[in-house]
Amino acid sequence: MILVSACLLGQCCRYDGKSKPDPKVLELNSKELLLPVCPEQMGGLPTPRTPVERRGERAVDREGKDRTEQFKKGAEEACRLAKLYGCRTAILKSRSPSCGCGQIYDGSFSHTLTEGDGFAAEALKMAGIHVLTEEELDACLA
Repeated sequence: MILVSACLLGQCCRYDGKSKPDPKVLELNSKELLLPVCPEQMGGLPTPRTPVERRGERAVDREGKDRTEQFKKGAEEACRLAKLYGCRTAILKSRSPSCGCGQIYDGSFSHTLTEGDGFAAEALKMAGIHVLTEEELDACLA
C-alpha cells in the first residue's frame, strides 16, 4: 500500500477547497492500493483555510497565525497511518508546507521556493518511508 496526498486523487482538501488530481496518480490507483491522507485536515485545520507556509520550524498562515501544532499533529497522524497500513512509499503533493519534498515555499508568500520538506514529508522520511512527489512519479514508474 502506498500513502498518497488525498488532493492528488481528487479530494477537495487543499487550502483553497479544491483538489489537484494528477493523471499519473489516478492511473496508479487502478494498479496499486493507495491510502489517501491530508495531513493538514488530520491536524485539525478546516477546508478551505488561509494559506500556510513553512518558516524554519514553524508553520505560519498568511495572516501571521502560528499553525505549527496542527501541522505537527497532521504529520504524526500521517506517520501513524503509514505504519499501521505498512506503507513503505508515500507520494505527496509537491511544494506543500505539509507534503512538499525537496522544495517548499519559503514562508514569504511571494511564490519563492526554497530547499526543504514539509512537516509530513519530513516526518515520513524520518520514519523510514520513501517519499516522492507527483512530479517524480514518472521516473519511479519507469
